[in-house]
Amino acid sequence: MGVEVVVDGLTKSFGRQVIWEDVSLTLPAGEISVLLGPSGTGKSVFLKTLVGLLRPDRGHIWIDGHDLANCTENKLYELRRLFGVLFQDGALFGSLSLYDNVAFPLREHTKRSESQIRQIVMEKMELVGLVGAEGKLPGEISGGMRKRAGLARALVLDPEIILFDEPDSGLDPVRTAYLNQLIVDLNAETEATFLIVTHDINTARTVPDDIGLLFRRELVMFGPREMLLSSDEPVVRQFLNARKHGPIGMSEEKDISELEAEAQQGHDPGTLPPIPPQLMPSGNRLRRTQRPPGTWLAANGVIPPQGSFVDDRGRNWLEEYPRLINAHLNGVR
Repeated sequence: MGVEVVVDGLTKSFGRQVIWEDVSLTLPAGEISVLLGPSGTGKSVFLKTLVGLLRPDRGHIWIDGHDLANCTENKLYELRRLFGVLFQDGALFGSLSLYDNVAFPLREHTKRSESQIRQIVMEKMELVGLVGAEGKLPGEISGGMRKRAGLARALVLDPEIILFDEPDSGLDPVRTAYLNQLIVDLNAETEATFLIVTHDINTARTVPDDIGLLFRRELVMFGPREMLLSSDEPVVRQFLNARKHGPIGMSEEKDISELEAEAQQGHDPGTLPPIPPQLMPSGNRLRRTQRPPGTWLAANGVIPPQGSFVDDRGRNWLEEYPRLINAHLNGVR
């Protein structure tokens, strides 16, 4: 079961370089959140700060009644056990088999017997589809398999919060689709709180319950998926729709003269694309925190773009949600 993470006024800098400042957001317990932003905006730094690997300059990270950003080393060590982390490259030990990589946290942080460790390791490897590969070394398998092995290792201590640092990095679109489905299935299974840092727009549009965007050293917006996918905020609209025109430039942000030139040329930001249905767990189950499509839009009087919530089979989830959910639970395809 996941726990809520409340970030309040978090600021981090390295010397004179401010990475981001006054970041406040709440990761709801058990939900999947995605953090987006152009390269160099400090998304990975944010993850490292959340787990206590970096100390913020100021602000608070409230978890289970404790401020991780300002606690003692002993309490920090204890709170870190609430976390599982999937690093960009899997961060596996190259000289250890996949089995020993996954078993490492159990041997390091628990007093379980080897038979107990084996039961847990094989259970997690089955969850990520790696049974049969446990004897292989990281250098003998594909990048996608290394990601899954890293995920199995992140799961062995049954964390209540799981952080994913660009899990799709280096993966082709097909493997990314498989990994996205695995993430959704794991959330349904564990009900842990997930935070995913990614650049993959399809992941951001179909996987999470909530989305946030870092830009210009601040959190531009954070909230329900539908809020950001229907937003007219220029940087949000530009990033989620992968457009050249808007505040984001090739290096970092565009200066005022560039933006004024775009305005004078009359660049049309274009219509918002349809909002896709959220990815469902495999099998006959639902995620506890999944909301019916259109919930935020209806509550805020926002009309979705034409064609929203229609899946690749032409089914309109906004109009037929109860019937489609019933069919999903009963295994009807």
